[in-house]
Amino acid sequence: MPEAHHPLSHHNDVPELIAHMSKINGYHTQLFSQRYAAKLKATPDGDGNLLDHMTIMYGSGISNSTRHAGNNLPILLLGGGPGRLPSGRHIAYENEPSLANLLVTLMDKMDVPVDHVGGSTGKLALDSLADL
Repeated sequence: MPEAHHPLSHHNDVPELIAHMSKINGYHTQLFSQRYAAKLKATPDGDGNLLDHMTIMYGSGISNSTRHAGNNLPILLLGGGPGRLPSGRHIAYENEPSLANLLVTLMDKMDVPVDHVGGSTGKLALDSLADL
């Protein structure tokens, strides 16, 4: 990719620039998956592996960078949590909640008492997650 990452992120909805940005994001995701998550999964820990006993949030801090908005973000949660976050699901919210709301929700699931983070407006409804 000849363009620098940050200027490229201001693509102004130009399809060629979006394609370049997608290629960079794909590369980053591949690195994360193959070099980090796969190693965690391959490392024995107790009755499972390291990935079974942790929660990792991976994603982008921005979706459409032309908008400069912190909502509708591509976020991946992986790991067993342990047992606090069931996996194998895709959750899409219609009202595009803030990432801060996800952080408050995750902290609640991990028994970290917080009322808000940044500009959060509350917890996300995660009906299918185990209440702990």
